[in-house]
Amino acid sequence: MVRIRSRLLRGGPEGNERLTSTVGLILGLLLVVEAATTLSLHDYLSVHLFLGLLLIPPIALKLASTGWRFVHYYTGSESYRAKGPPELLLRALAPLLVASTVVLFGTGVAFLVEGHGGGLLLTVHTVSFVVFGVLVALHALAYLPRVVRHGLADWRPRAQVPAGVGLRRYVVAAALVAGVVVGLGTYSVQTSWLSRRHHRHEHGFRDAVRR
Repeated sequence: MVRIRSRLLRGGPEGNERLTSTVGLILGLLLVVEAATTLSLHDYLSVHLFLGLLLIPPIALKLASTGWRFVHYYTGSESYRAKGPPELLLRALAPLLVASTVVLFGTGVAFLVEGHGGGLLLTVHTVSFVVFGVLVALHALAYLPRVVRHGLADWRPRAQVPAGVGLRRYVVAAALVAGVVVGLGTYSVQTSWLSRRHHRHEHGFRDAVRR
């Protein structure tokens, strides 16, 4: 673990930016699909649920890489200070983005744990989804050119600079594989939750008809 961390660190701020940007590109694509499922949750709730769980490890990697830059910048690391801070507005919105991310995915997992999908939990999940969506859109608009440039840099042929190219590729791939494992590993829980939800809705509909 220490050896892996030291190899990642050798890439410095540039390597950190490449890692963050690569994860950002992948998350952007997956989040677009996830958002699209909300247009017809009745038909795509199972996809929405699976993707939400798959996103957790890549989201965690993104928070870790941006958190690493934040800590090093504000603790006076010369190399990170030399790259300069993010835009002032984005710095101000960052805590809200992190909070909405944690609440959004936390309440999503709570649905499975609690075994139901309504009430206060649904309200909090919906509100956090809206806040998260707006902040991510602002974030994407501000960083898109930079993210595309740096996010693809490690994946071009003979990409060697900065150090740690292979390891950054491995970490990104590992986060995606972990996401698939989480999604598949909880598949029986997801299907059970969906079945109970369908059962409750059927009973609710029948009761309404009888009245």
